Amino acid sequence: MADLAQVTEHIRGAVGDNSGLGKTVKIDLGDVGKIFIDGAAVPNTVTNDDKPADATVSMTWDDFMSLSEGKLDPMMAFMQGKLKIAGDMMIAQKLAPLLKR
Repeated sequence: MADLAQVTEHIRGAVGDNSGLGKTVKIDLGDVGKIFIDGAAVPNTVTNDDKPADATVSMTWDDFMSLSEGKLDPMMAFMQGKLKIAGDMMIAQKLAPLLKR
């Protein structure tokens, strides 16, 4: 099973130099940690910093892993309260392709 460092590195590769997000997104995985994507920086950066973001996506590590493996549908997770979004929801929607493994 992947850990936070491996997932962060995977997302870093998926984001690349220019993700097209144009904003910042924080993925809050509770006690496991955070993944901060700065899509406004040139080049884009991905860290485990806990900074304010344009959108914050909160979910458990297990639900995040199920989502990234395609076992959990993002819309169903949102409607079931397993995935919460604070801030700019449009940015969060652009995030989905970057999270696939």
